Amino acid sequence: MYWVWFRIAAAATALSGVVAGFVVNVDRAARQHEQLGDVMANYFSLFTIVTTLLSVVALAVAANWAERHPGSSPEPLGIALSLAVVSGPIFLLGIVYNALLRGLPSAVALGDSAGIALLDRYAAEVLHVVMPIYFVLDLLLAPRRRALPWWSLGVMVGYPVAWITYTMVRGERVANPDGTTPWWYPYPFLDPHLAGGYKAPLLYIGVMTAVLLGIGAMIVAIGRYRARRATRSRHPRTRGALMV
Repeated sequence: MYWVWFRIAAAATALSGVVAGFVVNVDRAARQHEQLGDVMANYFSLFTIVTTLLSVVALAVAANWAERHPGSSPEPLGIALSLAVVSGPIFLLGIVYNALLRGLPSAVALGDSAGIALLDRYAAEVLHVVMPIYFVLDLLLAPRRRALPWWSLGVMVGYPVAWITYTMVRGERVANPDGTTPWWYPYPFLDPHLAGGYKAPLLYIGVMTAVLLGIGAMIVAIGRYRARRATRSRHPRTRGALMV
């Protein structure tokens, strides 16, 4: 039952990171005289924020099921799938942030007070460091994790594909809140206007999809290995032969 509380604590921590980022963006909108509604719509369209909120729901549902169904039976397939669906993108976010973006100055923090700058840093660390580490531990150590079939990879990639479709369609239909462009994309590498067309964004999308498939395959393989090991521990082979 102790892992129930780990999952609840992880969900609460993730939500606190989203709230911290929300406060930072409200402050930015006020200081820069931007439309608050547009800033909030963009904030809650970010891949990081959408993924984190989905992870909060997945963790809360998994914790609730485990608390209501004590025992040793594996978690339901739906819960296992939901955890896997959010784990892959969270791992990707952690890799990209820590490998490529850590240490870069934050545009949001340039005119912030010390308190807002601290909240900005807190949100970044929670969403891109703490949560990836937690989901690694959950994948490797959480009891009652169900082994997933290989077809789960299609489900795991479905959410990022849906998000990227939404983002690319929406990007041309919303203006940048700062008034500089009649379009807005959450990440520069997705902006066809900066890249001189859709070729570069599509290349990035293809690479990220391939990486997510690789991460998803790792998640499925680890889960299946843990299930096989648990089965062997419950049903050890009989050593030797009976003497007659």
